[in-house]
Amino acid sequence: MVGAAPLTSVVGEPLAVARPLSWLLVISFLATGVLAAHTDARERARQLGALTWGVFGLFWLVLVPHFVLVQKSIVEGIGSIAAVPLSLYVGYLLWNGRDSLFTLSKAIGYMGLLYLPFTYLPLLESNPLRKWMIEVVAAQTGTLLSLIGVEPELVRGTSVLSEVPSSDYGYLSTFYFPGNERPITYTIIVACTGVGSISILAGAILAVEAPLGRKARALAVSVPVIYGLNLVRNVFIATMFGQQRMQWFVGTITDLFGTADEQMVSYYIADRLLAQFGSVIALVGITWLVVKVLPEILSLVDDVAYLVTGTEYDLREELTAEGD
Repeated sequence: MVGAAPLTSVVGEPLAVARPLSWLLVISFLATGVLAAHTDARERARQLGALTWGVFGLFWLVLVPHFVLVQKSIVEGIGSIAAVPLSLYVGYLLWNGRDSLFTLSKAIGYMGLLYLPFTYLPLLESNPLRKWMIEVVAAQTGTLLSLIGVEPELVRGTSVLSEVPSSDYGYLSTFYFPGNERPITYTIIVACTGVGSISILAGAILAVEAPLGRKARALAVSVPVIYGLNLVRNVFIATMFGQQRMQWFVGTITDLFGTADEQMVSYYIADRLLAQFGSVIALVGITWLVVKVLPEILSLVDDVAYLVTGTEYDLREELTAEGD
């Protein structure tokens, strides 16, 4: 695509820094959680946690160009920008004695520990977990597409959506739609597997203090639902984009996303607007289901709500009072 080389130069080096740094951050977040569990090491945990959150803010700052300029994602762009001051604020609050944030720190560590093996493994040029997950999701997406009468060919190759080379595109994970103004390809990448949303909720579940049995039930409630909804999301995007069913407000959308390719309009509407915002809403709804099984997770919600609003909440107590 036009502008691929400049964008590659903009984000290539930051991503090369962010990927190995992500593992160091995960180790540091988990170490913070371990130290915080011991009273005599609480101050060391506070120092390590505050420092880690500060570096976490810089980590998201590095990734802003990737999400804004390359992915052209409103949700991920806003999220990465907001994560910078919020991370620094968490570090400040933790340093000044808000010990409940130790649980959030541990949750971030678990989230990364679950997610990173599918995205980046140090010292390995080819990631077998990444390949396996992407090709399984692509095959299942293809099966669902065939059930609704949409039958693109599943091939290996480079997606027209990518402006930065990625190893994802060598997998058997690209749907080829002939016809249209020119053939369209839609490639399943890690972000299309649902592993990100699963890691977020699973990390939160594992981090809170609760009986193991209820944690297992919470995972059983959330993981299959997220995975299934993600397959539906892939089918929706592939159909809308591959068959050009959302060529709406063409001039506005091409201007908004900075592209001259009018065939991309259906993709940007289906994925960047509808599916990504829908995924956020779905994750909130699934979290509510988890709360029914594991109310302890509301302690994390309380902290996140405080970071955003500056108001103290005790949602578990409020729900208990409503139940009475």
